[in-house]
Amino acid sequence: MTSRGAKYWSSGAIPLIAPEILGDIIAEISDAGVVISDEGRVLAVMVNPANSDFAALDSAEGKDLRALLTHESIRKFEERLSEFLTSDRPVRPLELNHTLRDGRLELPVRYSFHRIGPDGAILLLGRDLRPIAEMQQQLVQAQLALERDYEVQREYDTRFRVLLEATRDAVVFVSLGTGLMTEVNPLAARIFGRSRNDLVGTRLLDRFESRRKGTLLEELQAQAMAEHPAPVTTKLSGGVPEVRLRPTVFRAAGERVMLLRIDPVEDAVAAADGLTRNLHALFDQGPDGIVFTDRNGMILSLNEGFLEQIEAAHDLKVRGRSLADFLDRGSVDLKVLTENAQRTGRMRAYVTKLVGDYAAPRSAEIAVTALKAGADEVFAFVIRDLSRTETQRPSIVPVSDDNVRSLMELVGSATLKEIVAETTNVVERMCIETAVELTMNNRVAAAEMLGLSRQSLYVKLRKYGLLKRDD
Repeated sequence: MTSRGAKYWSSGAIPLIAPEILGDIIAEISDAGVVISDEGRVLAVMVNPANSDFAALDSAEGKDLRALLTHESIRKFEERLSEFLTSDRPVRPLELNHTLRDGRLELPVRYSFHRIGPDGAILLLGRDLRPIAEMQQQLVQAQLALERDYEVQREYDTRFRVLLEATRDAVVFVSLGTGLMTEVNPLAARIFGRSRNDLVGTRLLDRFESRRKGTLLEELQAQAMAEHPAPVTTKLSGGVPEVRLRPTVFRAAGERVMLLRIDPVEDAVAAADGLTRNLHALFDQGPDGIVFTDRNGMILSLNEGFLEQIEAAHDLKVRGRSLADFLDRGSVDLKVLTENAQRTGRMRAYVTKLVGDYAAPRSAEIAVTALKAGADEVFAFVIRDLSRTETQRPSIVPVSDDNVRSLMELVGSATLKEIVAETTNVVERMCIETAVELTMNNRVAAAEMLGLSRQSLYVKLRKYGLLKRDD
């Protein structure tokens, strides 16, 4: 209220404002204010001091506004100006592009039209559209990038579906967090005897026999994380058929997922005859230990007989380990067995001792056979426990009466030191002959068994006249 009691604002009217103050207000509330005549000639320019990019308009007074616009903006300006002059109603704001001296398209501006006097002067209040244009460009680029990501995702999804349909393996994806099947291919659905839609979203453990449900998922995870994973054999619900599960665990989008390949055992033995079934029964129920290894001696499969011999509670602790871990002389025994089997196809009656993680060493007799499994070489070990019998392996090189008599004749004619030296030579020769015989004349293996270098073994073979005989 003024000193005279009048209100500044009454019935929506604006109080009188000094011209210089009005110009400052217009410059502050807009980025640019341009006063033009009804013909489009610039009468005055007011520029927001905070926006230095509009300083080029300061020199536009007295010029035609069309000279500051791009070609397509001139036509829009003329149409909107004609509409403003001939209509009594407000017109919509207009977006124009200004050019600078170098002719570049620089300043997109949104102008609103206002009458400011009876002389036909028109006030154009302009708002800089570059922030909005930049935001629009960013939104467009983000939308294009999102569309490209969707296309790539759809392409990969299509490839994944085609791969699941075309693969010859039965494949199931399982979420380890929930235990639910997230994807099942047609071959796996056929094994389970259900449609894919019925299986997706259901628990994997419901598809297998009840006695394995409590430990099956943990057993699969343990095999997936093992250094040398082995398949897990189990039965489907109802007891038949039997399948082998081969797990692989990975992480996707922060969730642990298991890829499970399913191999029906019946497919491999569907046409099996009585001999095959009997061999399976012998492997499962036989008293002797049976172990299959790869060419490096890593255990692929084993039976209960071998677990009893090494006193192991579960095959998970044994599969994937080297058979040398359970032999008394370790890699020396394993090398003798495998090298002889590779050379002759088999090796019979190799006597050594079995050792377990917690069991005491026990005598055992091992026979090994080299097998061809496609392009791979597999060794089959049959291990017989000798600890329950009192029979001893006969000496390969027995001590003859001549050797004993020759030692006895030395008494009185030689010193004790000479007799002991001669006795040592006899024992050393017997040990060398035994090692060479055990390794079937494999000099490298015999040297390792005796703890000698290869050169030292050759020296001793020449010393006792064994080199020529062995050759």
